[in-house]
Amino acid sequence: MNFELNEDERLLKLLAERFVADRYDLERRRGYLAAEHGFSPDNWALLGELGLTAALAADMDGLDATGIATLFEVLGRGLVVEPLIENVLVAARLFAATAPQTWCEEWLADLSSGARRIAFAHAEEGGRPGRLWVETRAEERNGVTRLTGAKAYVPAGSGADGYIVSARVSGMPGDENGLALFFVPAEAAGLTRSGWLMADGSTAVSLVLDDVAIGADQQLQGGAAEIAQAQIVANLARTAEALGVMERLFAETLDYLRTREQFGAKLGSFQAIQHRMAAQYAALEQARGLLNLALVSEGASAFARAVQGARAFIGPASVTLGHEMMQFHGGMGMTDELPIGQGHKRLLVLSRWPDSPEAALDLFAGIES
Repeated sequence: MNFELNEDERLLKLLAERFVADRYDLERRRGYLAAEHGFSPDNWALLGELGLTAALAADMDGLDATGIATLFEVLGRGLVVEPLIENVLVAARLFAATAPQTWCEEWLADLSSGARRIAFAHAEEGGRPGRLWVETRAEERNGVTRLTGAKAYVPAGSGADGYIVSARVSGMPGDENGLALFFVPAEAAGLTRSGWLMADGSTAVSLVLDDVAIGADQQLQGGAAEIAQAQIVANLARTAEALGVMERLFAETLDYLRTREQFGAKLGSFQAIQHRMAAQYAALEQARGLLNLALVSEGASAFARAVQGARAFIGPASVTLGHEMMQFHGGMGMTDELPIGQGHKRLLVLSRWPDSPEAALDLFAGIES
C-alpha cells in the first residue's frame, strides 16, 4: 500500500513481515495445510501473542481499512494459511456486533486472543452466488428454539468452538427477509461436522443440524444486513491478500525468466514473453490502483461499492496472472514444489469465495442480490 500508516499499524506490519520470514517456507506451508485443521496451532497462538488477532477483532479499536489491507497484502505475499479472515474478520466481528452482552462477556476475550475460534455457517448447497439462499429452519417449540438444515460450505470451520448459523424463522422474530442468526456451540447435540478440502488445500466443514436445541439467548441481533456489513471488511482483506499473492507470483516468475536459459538465451530476452509479462504487470498495477481507490473511499458511502469494484476486477485478473506465471514455469509451475502452484490455488479460492466476480460486479453496478 502507498498510504501512511500510524505507529501501531507500522508495528503490526513489521510483526507480520517477521512472522512470515520466521515461520514460512514452502515445505513448512505444506505441513501446516496437512495439519488436522489446515493450519498450525502454534502459529495461531503466536498471532494471538503478537496482537494481530486482537487488532482485527471488533472489540478492540483495531485497524482502519488501510491497516487491514496492508496487513493482508503482507500475509498474501507470504502465502499464510492461518484463517484470520474467516474466523476473525467475518465470524468474530459478526459475533461482537450481534451477540447478547452475556455471550460477549464470555467469548469475546478468547476470540480476540485466539484462544477460541468460531466460524460463520451461511452458504448452502443450491445457493446462487451473492444470494441469500437459506433453507435451514429455526422454529420455536415448547419454548425451545430448534434448528434443522445443512450448511455445506463453512471455511475454517474445522475444530471451531462454535458457529454463527443463519436460518429462516417461523413464528419467531427475524429481519425483513425472514432471516435470523443463531450461535451454536460446537458440542451442541444434533450438530454433525464433516471435513473436506477446498481448492487451495485449506480445510472446510459441512454442518448438518438435526433438531439442534438452543436457548433463547442464542439468537443474535441481526440478519441479512449484518451479514453484508461483516463481509465488506472481509472482502477488502481478501482483495488485499490476492494482491499480495499476485505480487509474489509475479516477482518469482520475473526472477525465473531472468535466470532460466533456453536455446542459449535467457527466457526473459524473448520478446513474446516480455509482452506477456508487461500485460500482467499492467494488470497488477490496475489491481493495486483499484484497491487504493477503495481505501481512500473509507468512511464514505462509496466504500462498499469500491471494495466490490476492486474485487470484481482482481478476481479474474488474479487467476489469469496465475495461469500465465504457471505457463512460464512449465510443468513445475503446476506443482506444490514451487510457490506458483500453491499461490494460484489460493487465488482460485479468493476469486470465488464467498461469491463470484460476476456477483461482485452486480453489487458494484447497484444490482441488488
